Amino acid sequence: MTDHRLSNVVDLFTGEPIETSASRRFIRLSPELDGLEMLYSNSSSGSDLYSLKILCWGLKANGEVVGLVPWLNSIVACPEIKDPLDGRFEGYYDPGIEEIFYAPPIHKIVELETAAEYFEYESSKAEEVLQEIPDTIGTHAVFMDDQREKLTLAEVVSWRLYASGEIHGMLIDHDIVETTPVLPGDLCLYPAQESSGFRYFFQHHIANKIKSEDPEALAAIAALVTSP
Repeated sequence: MTDHRLSNVVDLFTGEPIETSASRRFIRLSPELDGLEMLYSNSSSGSDLYSLKILCWGLKANGEVVGLVPWLNSIVACPEIKDPLDGRFEGYYDPGIEEIFYAPPIHKIVELETAAEYFEYESSKAEEVLQEIPDTIGTHAVFMDDQREKLTLAEVVSWRLYASGEIHGMLIDHDIVETTPVLPGDLCLYPAQESSGFRYFFQHHIANKIKSEDPEALAAIAALVTSP
Protein backbone atom coordinates (compact mmCIF):
# COMPACT_ATOMS: atom_id res chain seq x y z
CA MET A 1 0.00 0.00 0.00
CA THR A 2 1.33 3.41 -0.94
CA ASP A 3 1.80 5.83 1.93
CA HIS A 4 0.27 9.02 0.51
CA ARG A 5 1.99 11.02 3.23
CA LEU A 6 5.18 10.65 1.19
CA SER A 7 3.73 13.05 -1.38
CA ASN A 8 4.28 15.79 1.20
CA VAL A 9 7.98 14.90 1.60
CA VAL A 10 10.38 16.35 -0.96
CA ASP A 11 13.74 15.09 -2.16
CA LEU A 12 16.67 17.12 -0.86
CA PHE A 13 18.31 17.41 -4.31
CA THR A 14 15.41 17.70 -6.78
CA GLY A 15 12.71 19.40 -4.68
CA GLU A 16 10.23 16.85 -6.03
CA PRO A 17 7.99 14.53 -3.96
CA ILE A 18 10.02 11.52 -2.76
CA GLU A 19 8.00 9.05 -4.85
CA THR A 20 8.49 11.06 -8.06
CA SER A 21 12.19 11.63 -7.42
CA ALA A 22 12.80 7.97 -6.58
CA SER A 23 11.41 6.94 -9.97
CA ARG A 24 14.04 9.08 -11.71
CA ARG A 25 17.13 9.31 -9.50
CA PHE A 26 19.93 6.78 -10.03
CA ILE A 27 21.94 5.54 -7.06
CA ARG A 28 24.18 2.88 -8.63
CA LEU A 29 25.57 1.94 -12.05
CA SER A 30 26.96 -1.28 -13.51
CA PRO A 31 28.82 -1.29 -16.87
CA GLU A 32 27.47 -3.53 -19.63
CA LEU A 33 30.41 -5.72 -20.62
CA ASP A 34 28.75 -8.47 -22.68
CA GLY A 35 27.66 -6.48 -25.72
CA LEU A 36 23.94 -6.31 -24.98
CA GLU A 37 22.01 -3.76 -27.02
CA MET A 38 18.85 -1.68 -27.04
CA LEU A 39 16.41 -2.02 -29.94
CA TYR A 40 14.43 0.98 -31.12
CA SER A 41 12.25 2.10 -34.00
CA ASN A 42 11.08 5.45 -35.33
CA SER A 43 8.34 6.79 -37.55
CA SER A 44 10.41 6.34 -40.72
CA SER A 45 11.69 2.82 -39.99
CA GLY A 46 8.55 0.89 -40.88
CA SER A 47 8.98 -2.61 -39.50
CA ASP A 48 12.76 -2.26 -39.22
CA LEU A 49 14.49 -2.07 -35.85
CA TYR A 50 17.76 -0.30 -35.05
CA SER A 51 20.18 -1.12 -32.27
CA LEU A 52 22.47 0.79 -29.91
CA LYS A 53 24.99 -0.70 -27.54
CA ILE A 54 23.94 -0.39 -23.90
CA LEU A 55 26.41 1.62 -21.85
CA CYS A 56 25.39 0.37 -18.43
CA TRP A 57 22.56 -0.69 -16.15
CA GLY A 58 21.27 1.68 -13.51
CA LEU A 59 19.52 1.18 -10.18
CA LYS A 60 17.00 3.87 -9.30
CA ALA A 61 16.15 4.98 -5.78
CA ASN A 62 12.80 3.17 -6.07
CA GLY A 63 14.53 -0.16 -6.79
CA GLU A 64 13.90 -0.24 -10.55
CA VAL A 65 16.75 -1.42 -12.80
CA VAL A 66 16.99 -0.21 -16.42
CA GLY A 67 19.48 -0.16 -19.27
CA LEU A 68 21.06 3.20 -20.09
CA VAL A 69 22.25 4.59 -23.43
CA PRO A 70 23.73 7.95 -24.52
CA TRP A 71 20.77 9.44 -26.40
CA LEU A 72 20.80 12.89 -28.01
CA ASN A 73 22.20 15.27 -25.36
CA SER A 74 21.99 13.08 -22.24
CA ILE A 75 22.10 9.52 -20.96
CA VAL A 76 18.63 8.01 -20.92
CA ALA A 77 16.87 4.99 -19.47
CA CYS A 78 15.97 2.76 -22.43
CA PRO A 79 12.26 2.32 -21.54
CA GLU A 80 11.87 6.12 -21.40
CA ILE A 81 12.67 6.52 -25.11
CA LYS A 82 9.13 6.92 -26.45
CA ASP A 83 9.24 9.63 -29.12
CA PRO A 84 7.87 8.26 -32.45
CA LEU A 85 10.03 10.71 -34.45
CA ASP A 86 13.39 10.40 -32.68
CA GLY A 87 12.99 6.85 -31.46
CA ARG A 88 10.86 4.43 -29.50
CA PHE A 89 12.19 1.66 -27.21
CA GLU A 90 11.36 -1.83 -28.51
CA GLY A 91 13.30 -4.04 -26.11
CA TYR A 92 16.75 -5.29 -25.19
CA TYR A 93 18.75 -7.56 -27.49
CA ASP A 94 21.47 -10.17 -27.06
CA PRO A 95 23.24 -10.36 -30.45
CA GLY A 96 25.18 -13.46 -29.38
CA ILE A 97 22.05 -15.61 -29.25
CA GLU A 98 19.79 -13.27 -31.24
CA GLU A 99 17.29 -13.01 -28.39
CA ILE A 100 14.99 -10.08 -27.63
CA PHE A 101 14.01 -9.52 -24.00
CA TYR A 102 12.23 -6.80 -22.05
CA ALA A 103 13.42 -7.08 -18.45
CA PRO A 104 17.00 -6.42 -17.27
CA PRO A 105 19.17 -9.56 -16.86
CA ILE A 106 18.79 -11.05 -13.40
CA HIS A 107 22.56 -11.06 -12.85
CA LYS A 108 22.66 -7.27 -13.33
CA ILE A 109 19.77 -6.76 -10.93
CA VAL A 110 21.52 -8.86 -8.29
CA GLU A 111 24.84 -7.08 -8.89
CA LEU A 112 23.32 -3.63 -8.55
CA GLU A 113 21.21 -4.43 -5.50
CA THR A 114 24.13 -6.14 -3.76
CA ALA A 115 26.53 -3.29 -4.55
CA ALA A 116 24.03 -0.66 -3.41
CA GLU A 117 23.57 -2.48 -0.13
CA TYR A 118 27.32 -2.89 0.38
CA PHE A 119 28.18 0.71 -0.50
CA GLU A 120 25.13 2.19 1.19
CA TYR A 121 25.87 5.86 1.66
CA GLU A 122 23.77 8.98 2.01
CA SER A 123 25.19 12.28 0.83
CA SER A 124 23.81 15.76 1.50
CA LYS A 125 25.82 17.31 -1.35
CA ALA A 126 24.25 17.08 -4.81
CA GLU A 127 27.61 17.58 -6.53
CA GLU A 128 29.37 14.75 -4.67
CA VAL A 129 30.52 11.93 -6.95
CA LEU A 130 29.06 8.57 -5.93
CA GLN A 131 30.53 6.50 -8.73
CA GLU A 132 32.43 6.77 -12.01
CA ILE A 133 32.51 4.09 -14.69
CA PRO A 134 34.57 3.97 -17.91
CA ASP A 135 32.91 4.41 -21.28
CA THR A 136 33.15 1.05 -23.04
CA ILE A 137 31.13 1.75 -26.21
CA GLY A 138 33.15 4.51 -27.88
CA THR A 139 30.85 7.41 -27.10
CA HIS A 140 31.79 10.80 -28.55
CA ALA A 141 30.47 14.25 -27.71
CA VAL A 142 29.76 16.60 -30.59
CA PHE A 143 30.34 20.33 -30.21
CA MET A 144 29.52 23.24 -32.50
CA ASP A 145 31.10 26.67 -32.43
CA ASP A 146 29.11 29.86 -31.86
CA GLN A 147 28.97 30.57 -35.59
CA ARG A 148 27.54 27.08 -36.22
CA GLU A 149 30.20 26.43 -38.84
CA LYS A 150 32.55 23.91 -37.25
CA LEU A 151 31.93 20.51 -35.66
CA THR A 152 34.31 19.12 -33.05
CA LEU A 153 34.36 15.58 -31.67
CA ALA A 154 35.65 14.56 -28.25
CA GLU A 155 35.88 11.04 -26.86
CA VAL A 156 34.00 10.36 -23.65
CA VAL A 157 36.36 8.79 -21.11
CA SER A 158 33.89 8.00 -18.35
CA TRP A 159 30.45 8.57 -16.88
CA ARG A 160 30.14 10.19 -13.47
CA LEU A 161 27.16 9.56 -11.17
CA TYR A 162 26.46 12.38 -8.73
CA ALA A 163 24.55 12.23 -5.45
CA SER A 164 21.79 14.20 -7.17
CA GLY A 165 21.26 11.21 -9.46
CA GLU A 166 22.56 13.04 -12.53
CA ILE A 167 24.99 11.25 -14.87
CA HIS A 168 27.54 13.25 -16.87
CA GLY A 169 29.84 12.19 -19.69
CA MET A 170 33.42 13.18 -18.84
CA LEU A 171 35.86 14.61 -21.40
CA ILE A 172 39.59 15.38 -21.30
CA ASP A 173 40.84 18.94 -20.88
CA HIS A 174 44.12 18.41 -22.72
CA ASP A 175 45.58 21.64 -21.32
CA ILE A 176 45.77 20.23 -17.80
CA VAL A 177 46.68 16.58 -18.43
CA GLU A 178 49.53 15.57 -16.14
CA THR A 179 49.74 11.80 -16.66
CA THR A 180 48.61 9.35 -19.31
CA PRO A 181 46.58 7.34 -19.94
CA VAL A 182 43.75 9.47 -18.59
CA LEU A 183 41.57 7.27 -16.39
CA PRO A 184 38.15 7.75 -14.79
CA GLY A 185 38.39 10.12 -11.85
CA ASP A 186 41.32 12.10 -13.27
CA LEU A 187 41.34 15.79 -12.34
CA CYS A 188 41.63 16.78 -16.00
CA LEU A 189 38.13 15.50 -16.80
CA TYR A 190 35.16 17.82 -17.18
CA PRO A 191 31.43 17.19 -17.89
CA ALA A 192 30.27 17.46 -21.48
CA GLN A 193 26.71 18.47 -20.60
CA GLU A 194 27.90 21.59 -18.80
CA SER A 195 30.20 22.72 -21.62
CA SER A 196 29.59 25.56 -24.07
CA GLY A 197 28.84 24.35 -27.57
CA PHE A 198 27.90 20.80 -26.57
CA ARG A 199 25.14 19.35 -28.76
CA TYR A 200 24.84 15.56 -28.74
CA PHE A 201 26.38 12.21 -27.90
CA PHE A 202 27.08 9.67 -30.64
CA GLN A 203 28.42 6.14 -30.51
CA HIS A 204 31.67 5.29 -32.28
CA HIS A 205 30.26 4.11 -35.61
CA ILE A 206 28.61 7.49 -36.23
CA ALA A 207 31.64 9.35 -34.88
CA ASN A 208 33.90 7.43 -37.27
CA LYS A 209 31.70 8.40 -40.23
CA ILE A 210 31.98 12.04 -39.20
CA LYS A 211 35.75 11.74 -38.84
CA SER A 212 36.02 10.19 -42.31
CA GLU A 213 33.85 13.02 -43.68
CA ASP A 214 31.15 10.67 -44.95
CA PRO A 215 28.85 13.03 -46.93
CA GLU A 216 25.56 11.52 -45.75
CA ALA A 217 26.68 11.46 -42.13
CA LEU A 218 27.95 15.05 -42.28
CA ALA A 219 24.71 16.27 -43.83
CA ALA A 220 22.59 14.48 -41.24
CA ILE A 221 24.69 15.66 -38.31
CA ALA A 222 24.81 19.21 -39.57
CA ALA A 223 21.04 19.31 -39.87
CA LEU A 224 20.68 17.87 -36.38
CA VAL A 225 23.13 20.08 -34.52
CA THR A 226 22.09 23.32 -36.22
CA SER A 227 18.38 22.85 -35.57
CA PRO A 228 16.92 25.19 -32.90
